[in-house]
Amino acid sequence: MEWNNRGGNAPQNSAQTNTSGSPAAHKPAMATKPAGKSSNDDGKNWRVASVALLFTITLLIVAVIAYLAIFKPSSNNQGKYVDTTKYQAVFLNGGQVYFGKITTTNSNFMKLNDIYYLRVNQQVQPNGQTANSDVQLVKLGCELHGPQDQMIINSDQIVFWENLKDDGQVAKAVEKYVQENPDGQKCAQPNSQSNTNSNQNNNTNTNNNSQSGTEESNN
Repeated sequence: MEWNNRGGNAPQNSAQTNTSGSPAAHKPAMATKPAGKSSNDDGKNWRVASVALLFTITLLIVAVIAYLAIFKPSSNNQGKYVDTTKYQAVFLNGGQVYFGKITTTNSNFMKLNDIYYLRVNQQVQPNGQTANSDVQLVKLGCELHGPQDQMIINSDQIVFWENLKDDGQVAKAVEKYVQENPDGQKCAQPNSQSNTNSNQNNNTNTNNNSQSGTEESNN
C-alpha cells in the first residue's frame, strides 16, 4: 500500500514537475526580451535620424552663408525710383556731378549712360580777382583719354542721385545739344589742330625772316 501510494504520488509530483518546468512557464520571460530589444533599436534609430537631420541643417546654413559671401545679392531697391524717361544727376563724394541715364543700380555699382558734366571756365582779371564764371555743359567722350559714353561708378563713391525735371536748365541744355548735333558727337582732331598751329608758326617765322632780309638790303 505504501508503495502504491508512493507510485500514485509519483505522477502527481511528475505532473507538478512538468508543470513548473514546462516551457509555457518561461514564455513570459522570453516575451520580455524582444520587447526590450525593440525599444533599444528605436532609441538608436532616433539618435541616428537626429544626427542626420542636424548635419543636413548645418550643410544648408553653410551653403546659404557661402552664397551670400560670394554673390552678395543686392539689399537695396533703388532701381524702382529711376525714371527711365528722364535724366538723372549723380553726385559723388569727391564733388563731381555727372548727368545721364541710370541703367543699372545695385549694392555694388551704378551704370550710367549718355553722360554729360559741367565745365567751369573762370576768367582771371589783371588784379588777380576772378570774374564771372562761365559754366558749360560738356558731352563725355572727347576728352584726351577718349572714354566711351558709359560709366561704372562704385556705390561707395555715390553720395546721392536724383531725377531731373524736363524744364530744368540741365535738361534743356541737353535737349539743345542733341538738336545741334543730330548725327551725334564729333570730336575735333588734335593732329589737325596741331598742324594748323605749326603752319601758323611757320608762316610767322617766314614773314619775320623776309622782313629782316628787306631791312638788311635797305641798309
